[in-house]
Amino acid sequence: MRRKPSSPLPQRAGLDAARLKLPSEGAWSSLRDHLVERLPRVAAARIDEMLAEERIWGVSGPLGLDAPFVPDSYIWFHRDLPVEVPVPFEVGVVHQDDDIVVADKPHFLATIPRGQHIMQTALVKLRDSLGLPDLSPAHRLDRVTAGLVLFVVRRELRGKYQTMFRDRVVRKEYEAIAPYDPALELPRVVRSRIVKERGIITAFEVEGEPNAETHVSLVEHRDGLGRYRLKPLTGRTHQLRLHMSGLGVPIVNDDFYPVLHERPLDDFSSPLQLLARDLSFVDPVSGVERSFTSRLELSAWS
Repeated sequence: MRRKPSSPLPQRAGLDAARLKLPSEGAWSSLRDHLVERLPRVAAARIDEMLAEERIWGVSGPLGLDAPFVPDSYIWFHRDLPVEVPVPFEVGVVHQDDDIVVADKPHFLATIPRGQHIMQTALVKLRDSLGLPDLSPAHRLDRVTAGLVLFVVRRELRGKYQTMFRDRVVRKEYEAIAPYDPALELPRVVRSRIVKERGIITAFEVEGEPNAETHVSLVEHRDGLGRYRLKPLTGRTHQLRLHMSGLGVPIVNDDFYPVLHERPLDDFSSPLQLLARDLSFVDPVSGVERSFTSRLELSAWS
């Protein structure tokens, strides 16, 4: 397999340049004409500015307004950044060595750049603060979920750690605060079939062969609330939130389940009471047993 060329552009504030591969054939006489058609959300005038300012690069350097369309070639550029609301919480570092970084991601901070969240993401912030340009996540947490995320320091090790999560050999425990129901028999294993469709913000449970499994137990309760330990045996989208809602004890401050509520991006007042608390695995590089615990606490309990 032919290896994709490396970016000739350095990172900008911890963010990689976007890469596009041009199609193998087409009727465009220039790179500019192709980009105007391919990137309809970017104004043609803005593409002209980027080419004139030499902000779009090929493997050999910057490309200008007169650059031809070259089939099967690669180009790179830094996207215009959206206006983002700063997340007023820091990313903690629980552990760091030459191979991995285990971070404590706060509520409301996305794991990786996506959609409206680019600079305000754990990956970009850690690359910048730790001076680790090749840092990459081995897995992800939802933006509204806090807790442990494993990042890989070196590119050549990324696959080894990502494979652990794909093969479900990582032991994960979550903590959640939800209403206490004395009639709910716990501990128990919840199994259901969860479906997530593209373009729909929430997931939902349907009839059929279960593809999601969670062990739920009650740690303690007081004042009508329970502190629950959740052990997901699978990794479906919003699995823990759906399973807790299905038990009749939805997680405190869940804006998705059982009813979808809109929340402004600058409202940090009511974080979802869900924490990725413990992470343990046999390190695929050293063979050593690793175990980490979050230093964060859920506000509804603490």
